[in-house]
Amino acid sequence: MPDLRPFHLAFPVHDLAAARAFYGDLLGCPEGRSADTWVDFNLYGHQIVAHLSPGLDTSRRAHGNVVDGDDVPVPHFGVVLERGDWDALASRLTAAGLSFIIQPHVRFVGEPGEQATMFFVDPSGNALEFKAFASLESLFAR
Repeated sequence: MPDLRPFHLAFPVHDLAAARAFYGDLLGCPEGRSADTWVDFNLYGHQIVAHLSPGLDTSRRAHGNVVDGDDVPVPHFGVVLERGDWDALASRLTAAGLSFIIQPHVRFVGEPGEQATMFFVDPSGNALEFKAFASLESLFAR
C-alpha cells in the first residue's frame, strides 16, 4: 500500500475536560493546539479536533447497521492498527472498565477481510471503532 496521508476529523463534544480525559488520558492521544472551544489530538498520527458544542445531546444513539451479526453504530470513526497495538488498546480499555458497544473480537473469521474489531463511545456519545487485520493487504479485500 502507498504511504497514507494523515486524515483530519472535527467532531462535537459537550465538555473539553471530559474529551481531554478520554482522548488524552484513556486513549493516549497527545494533545496539540487548543483554544477555549476546541482541542487537537494526535490519534495514531491523524489529527482529530474536539469542538465544544454546548447543548449537545450526549444520549443520542447512532443508527446501526448489521455487520457480521453486530449492530454497528453509524456514524463512527477510528483507526486501523497493527494487531499488537490493537491487543494492547483492547486490554487497556478493558482494564479501565470501559463499556463497549461491541466487545473486542474477530469478525469475518476465515473470510477475506477477517479483522479484530471493537466499538465504544466517548463521553459525548461519538462512536469509535478500532480494528486490525492479520494482513493490511486485506483491508479492501472482496
